[in-house]
Amino acid sequence: MTELADLFESLKPELVVSGFVFTEGPLWHPSGILYVSDVDAEIHYRVRLPGIGGTAAKEVIRENSGGANGAVFDRQGRVVICEQVARRVVRYESDGSITQLADRFEGKRLNRSNDVVLHPDGSLYFTDPDKKGLPEEEKELGYAAIFRLRPDGELTLLARDMNHPNGLAFSRDHISLYVSNSRPDPHLHAYDVSSSGELINSRRVCEMPYGPAGELDGVPDGLKLDADGNIYSTGSGGIWVWDADENLLGVVELPELPANLGWGDSDNRTMFVTARTSVYRLRTTAPGIPVQH
Repeated sequence: MTELADLFESLKPELVVSGFVFTEGPLWHPSGILYVSDVDAEIHYRVRLPGIGGTAAKEVIRENSGGANGAVFDRQGRVVICEQVARRVVRYESDGSITQLADRFEGKRLNRSNDVVLHPDGSLYFTDPDKKGLPEEEKELGYAAIFRLRPDGELTLLARDMNHPNGLAFSRDHISLYVSNSRPDPHLHAYDVSSSGELINSRRVCEMPYGPAGELDGVPDGLKLDADGNIYSTGSGGIWVWDADENLLGVVELPELPANLGWGDSDNRTMFVTARTSVYRLRTTAPGIPVQH
């Protein structure tokens, strides 16, 4: 049986860069740049990585980022990012401008768009939790949701049966979508993805209970899979890991509580982890599922 240590070259994370308030949205570009969002400071950065042992350099892309959070590349290689404070999904254009892709559904403002992934047909799937901290008078939808934004701009509701969908990731064959649920019942969730891209057969995969300090010990959040089907989700105490058969293998601890993770480097076997004030990396034995760029 696969052991947790089998999936990593080492379970000791390496510090990449620090000095943030609350890091999120790690997104690797093959030019050697890691996009990182400081959600609480509302600043979006690019971090230039010199390699193991070198010093990373932070560069501000945008201040007043609207609480930029989860990010992905679209089929044209443009950054698409969820702005949870601005309550919208936007795209960075090559000329430096920003295009708003979605901020309302059926005339009602989104809650606080959180994380986003790309489907092979070019659609963007994103989570929109009924976010803790959003004043009741500002909640217009009245439910948490997973949405699909088609290439033609049509926004459709895919699911509303989770109370706080957060991180999300497709399986390599795109027939399953895994989603983390942050609160009030922390767990890993899954859907089958139909041939038309709909979400069906909703099910709970695994409970992810809080630690003794409750949410202060971390909640289910960022989520990714590797090419072998292993599942990685940040949660209470660190990164929770399951094998391809959804058996829980254990939790990888870090110096700070992680919120999200993403794959990178030329072989796609470096796991970059955004953890509160810092970014760490771990080398894995299997590559991550590639992200379009």
